[in-house]
Amino acid sequence: MDNILEVKNLCKKYQGFELKNVNIALPKGTIMGFIGENGAGKTTTIKAILDIIKEYTGEIKIFGLDNRKDEKEIKENIGIVLDDIFFPEILTPNDINNIMKNIYKDWDSELYFKYLTNFTFPNNKAIKTLSKGMRKKLEIVVAISHHPKLLILDEPTAGLDPVARNEVIDIFQNFIQNEECSIFLSSHITTDLEHIADYITFINKGNIILSKTREELLEDYGIVKCTKEEFDKIDKKDFIKYKENKYEYEVLIENRKLFNKKYDVSTIDKITLEELMVLMIKGEK
Repeated sequence: MDNILEVKNLCKKYQGFELKNVNIALPKGTIMGFIGENGAGKTTTIKAILDIIKEYTGEIKIFGLDNRKDEKEIKENIGIVLDDIFFPEILTPNDINNIMKNIYKDWDSELYFKYLTNFTFPNNKAIKTLSKGMRKKLEIVVAISHHPKLLILDEPTAGLDPVARNEVIDIFQNFIQNEECSIFLSSHITTDLEHIADYITFINKGNIILSKTREELLEDYGIVKCTKEEFDKIDKKDFIKYKENKYEYEVLIENRKLFNKKYDVSTIDKITLEELMVLMIKGEK
């Protein structure tokens, strides 16, 4: 399967923080969820991919093109949502349409206004009068209205209510239906990723510590809940991390079926992405 985005050995150093040999491969027609706690390196990685930050080492290719040398061609085919909206707050959605159709050769005004209608958007109201959630929806609509091949999204559903988030998720799923387009999606709302992501990449303290398919994580990984006596019988090589609670141990394992064959334990639960993050970051080995 061809990769629409490839990051190889990306390194970037700041005072007190460092990205260390970050490697990412996003296949065509898929969604990758990019997770990690605040300050883990998600936004720095995205800004390097977009060549917003310059002084880094490593190789980044988008559509097989060098993100530094082929910037114009790449940007024509990327839709972006970052933390802050790009437009001056005095502009209205109608103003944005007039601007964007002169920037992108494939800007689709009909599609843009169709989405705004679906979101019941006030086309003539200045951005500064809109709620945070409405601003975020506007960013998403702008990002997809020039028919990009790749969406790069940093917390795109933050500030949206559950109904609006569901609408946005439907848009993302429709976006990749032709199997030619992909989404690289950073989000703290892990329940959204559990529904739509094909791959999950987990960054912690500047290191990629895990990158697998959603099915591998949610079907194979698990949490063993056991007593201290049961925990003491588990070989260290058979678990990833553990956390000691007041009344039990929570143990992160990689393969529930194999573990169940080897050990007689009380409970092996499927795992959520939120539980995975907590145990990977806070758990002990």
